[in-house]
Amino acid sequence: MTSSTAPATLKQRRATFLAGLILLQALCALFFVGDVVRDLREGTHLDDIHLMLESIAAVSLIGGVGFLMIELRRLLARMEHMDAGLRVAQGQMVIVMEGFFDEWHLTQAERDVALMILKGLDNDSIGTVRHTAPGTVRAQAAKIYAKSGTNGRAQFVSIFMEELMSGDFNTSDPA
Repeated sequence: MTSSTAPATLKQRRATFLAGLILLQALCALFFVGDVVRDLREGTHLDDIHLMLESIAAVSLIGGVGFLMIELRRLLARMEHMDAGLRVAQGQMVIVMEGFFDEWHLTQAERDVALMILKGLDNDSIGTVRHTAPGTVRAQAAKIYAKSGTNGRAQFVSIFMEELMSGDFNTSDPA
C-alpha cells in the first residue's frame, strides 16, 4: 500500500463505519417504532410512561439517523473536495518543479536525480535505481546544487517546500 492510498483507504473505512452506525441506529429506530405501534394496537395510551419513553426514543433515533445521514453526505463531499484540491496542488507542484529545473538548465539526468533527491532517496539508492555509480550521483547532485544556488540537499529541498507552503502556484516564474 502506498502512502497516497493509505489516507484514502482510512477515509473510506471511516465513511463505511459511519454508514454502518447509521444503519444500526436506523434498525434500532425501526424496532422502537414497531414496539410503539404494537403497544398502541394493544390499547396502551400515550399517558403510559413506558410508551412515552419508547416514543421519545424512537423519535430521537429517527432524528439522529437523519442528522447522521446529512453529516455523512457532507463528510463525503468534503473528502472529495479535499482530494480534488490535492490533485490540483500535485499537478501545480510538477509545473513548479519543471519551472525551476528549466531556469537552472538541468540536463535530463540531473532532472532525474533532482526528482529523486526531492523524493528523499540517498545517493546510493539513486545510483541503484539509475544503474549508475554512487560517485556519479554525487557529482550530478553537486552540479544540481551549484546550478540551483544551494549548498546541499537540505537547502535544495527547502526551496520546493517553501514554494509548496506558499501556495502561490500562479506565477510563471518560480523564482
